[in-house]
Amino acid sequence: MNRSILIVICDFLLVSLLMFATPDLNQVAEQNRPPRSSPAVLTNRPDSGQDLAAVMRLALEEERHRRDQLQGQLAQQQTLLSEREQQIQTFQEQVQSKGQQAQRLAEEKARLDQQFAAAQTNLLSLSRQLAATRTDALTSKEKAAAIEAGLRQQQAEAAALEQRLAELAQSNRTVWAEKQQLADLLQRTEAEKRAATQQVAQMKDEVQVVRQEKARLVEHADQLAEGVKVLAGNSGELAASVKNLATQSTALRREIRENRPLAPNTVFSQLATNRVQVGFFGSHSGLLGIDLNKRRDTETVLVTNGTNTFAVCHVTDTPLTFSDPGTTWVSLTGALARDQALVPVASVSFSRRDPRIVLIPVTATQARELGCAVYPVSLDPFKFQDAIIVGAKEGYYGQCRFQMDLDTPGYLRMDRNFLKGLFGKFNPSRGDLVFSQSGELLGIMVNGTYCVLLPNFETVATLPLGEDIRAQHTEVVLSDLYEAVVQLPLKLQ
Repeated sequence: MNRSILIVICDFLLVSLLMFATPDLNQVAEQNRPPRSSPAVLTNRPDSGQDLAAVMRLALEEERHRRDQLQGQLAQQQTLLSEREQQIQTFQEQVQSKGQQAQRLAEEKARLDQQFAAAQTNLLSLSRQLAATRTDALTSKEKAAAIEAGLRQQQAEAAALEQRLAELAQSNRTVWAEKQQLADLLQRTEAEKRAATQQVAQMKDEVQVVRQEKARLVEHADQLAEGVKVLAGNSGELAASVKNLATQSTALRREIRENRPLAPNTVFSQLATNRVQVGFFGSHSGLLGIDLNKRRDTETVLVTNGTNTFAVCHVTDTPLTFSDPGTTWVSLTGALARDQALVPVASVSFSRRDPRIVLIPVTATQARELGCAVYPVSLDPFKFQDAIIVGAKEGYYGQCRFQMDLDTPGYLRMDRNFLKGLFGKFNPSRGDLVFSQSGELLGIMVNGTYCVLLPNFETVATLPLGEDIRAQHTEVVLSDLYEAVVQLPLKLQ
C-alpha cells in the first residue's frame, strides 16, 4: 500500500474520533438556562412574595442541582475527554506505528521489488541459459550421433582391416607354402639332375646294348641277304620270313621293355617331368555364420585305363573331409596346371573301391593342352615283387616290397621292413603314388601301410564344382562317403 494513502486514512480516522468525543454545547446551555415563568401565573397568586422566594429557592436548588449535574457531567465529559485524548494518543501512536510499519512495508516492498526484478533478471538469465543448454544438448546429441556414426564407421573399417589382415595372413601362408614348394622344387630339380645324369649313363649303356643288338641284326640281315641271294627264286617265302622276323623283333622289344624293371631313379625322373599341379579352393559356413576358406595344393599324374583319363589324388589333398554330419560347402573350385597351361576342374568323383581316392576327369583335349605323359594303369600288378613309392608332396621316393593280403582284396600291403629309400625322407604316407617297376601306376597309399589298386575307374559319387554348389547338398554326399569308409576294415582306415 502507498504511504500517502495510508496517511490520509489515518487522518480521516482521527477526525472521526474528535467529532464523536466533542460535547453538545447547545444542549449544555439549554440545561443551564432557568425555566421561564409565566408572568401571568406569578401576578395572579396572592402570596406572590413568598411564592417568589420559594420559586427562587426552588430555582436556586434546581440551579444548584443542575450545576451539580453539570459539574458531574463536566467531570464525566472531562473523564471522557481524557479517555478520548488517551484513545487519540493511542490511535496516534498506532497511526505512527502503522506509518512506521507502512514505511517498513514500503521498504520491504521496495526490497521485494528489487528482489523480484533480480528474480526476473535471474529468470531471464536462466531462460537464456536453459535455451543455451537446450541448444548445447541438441548440439551434444548431434555430436553424439556423429560420434556414434563415426564409431560405427570405425568399427566397419576395423572389421574390413581385420578381414584384410586375415587375407594378408592367408596370402602370407600361401606365399610361404609357395616358397616351400619352390624350395622343394629346387631340391627335386637337383635330385632330378642327378637322376638324369644317372639316367644318361644308364641310357649310354642301353645305347651300347642297342648298338650291339643292331650289329647282330645287321649281321643277321647280311646273312639273310646272302640267303636271299641263295634263295632268290623263292621270293614269296623270303618276304614272309622277313615280315615274320620284323614282327618277332617288335614283340621282342615290347616284351623286353615290359619285363625289364626300371630303376627308381628312372621312374622318378620320368614322373618329375610329367607332374601336374592340382589346386583346390573352397569356402563353407563355420561357427556364427562366418565363412571359412580352405586351399589345398598337391602334385599328381594323369592315368588312363585305355578309355578314360583322370588325375588322381587322396581326399586329404583336397579341402573336402568326410564326417557325419557332413560339411555344407558354399563354393569349391579347382584347376590343373603344368608349365603355362591351366585347365579348370569341372567335377570330382570318388572311387567305388575306396571313396578316399579322388578321380578328376580330364578330356583328351585337356591332356594335350597340359602336354604331359599319361600313365597306364597296371593290368598285372604282381609281375614284380617290389613297387616304387613316390611322395605326393615332399619329393621322396624309394623302392618297397609289397605283399598280398587275402583279407583285403584290391589292396597291397607294403612291407616296411624292406624299404629301400633312395632319396629324401622315405616314410610312405597316405596320398603317395605307387608305381610298378615297369613304370605303370599301381595305385595310391590310403594310409602308411596299404595301397589301393586302381584297375578301373568306377565311381560311387560325383560332385560338380563351381562358385555356388549349395544346391549339390555336399553334406549328404560327404556323410554317405564317411559311412562307406567307416565300414572298411580297421587296418585300412
